[in-house]
Amino acid sequence: MELSEEEAVGRFRKGIGITMQELKYVIKDKEGIHARPAGAFVKEAASFPCSVTIAKGDKEVDAKRIFGVMGLGVKCGEEITIHTDGEQEEEAIAVLGKFLEGNL
Repeated sequence: MELSEEEAVGRFRKGIGITMQELKYVIKDKEGIHARPAGAFVKEAASFPCSVTIAKGDKEVDAKRIFGVMGLGVKCGEEITIHTDGEQEEEAIAVLGKFLEGNL
C-alpha cells in the first residue's frame, strides 16, 4: 500500500507523538474578518489550552491575539488556515470551524 506524502507525514507525526489539526476556510462575510467577529473568534480561541494560529497566504499569527488576527486584513473570498496544536486541539478545531461557519 502506497501512502501519499500527506498521509505519511501524518502517520510519522502521530508515531512520534506530534499531532496538529488544520482547517481551511473561505471567508464569506462581505466585510471580511472585521472587529466584532474577530474579537469573538479570539475569545473562543483563547478558551482552549492548545496553541491556535490563523494564516492567510504566508503570514501566520497567534489566533489568541486580536491585533494579529486583524493585521491579516482578510477580505471576503479569501482563504484562511487555522492550526491547533496541543491539549484539546481536536475540540478546538471543531469549535472554531463551527464559529467560522456561523459568523464569517
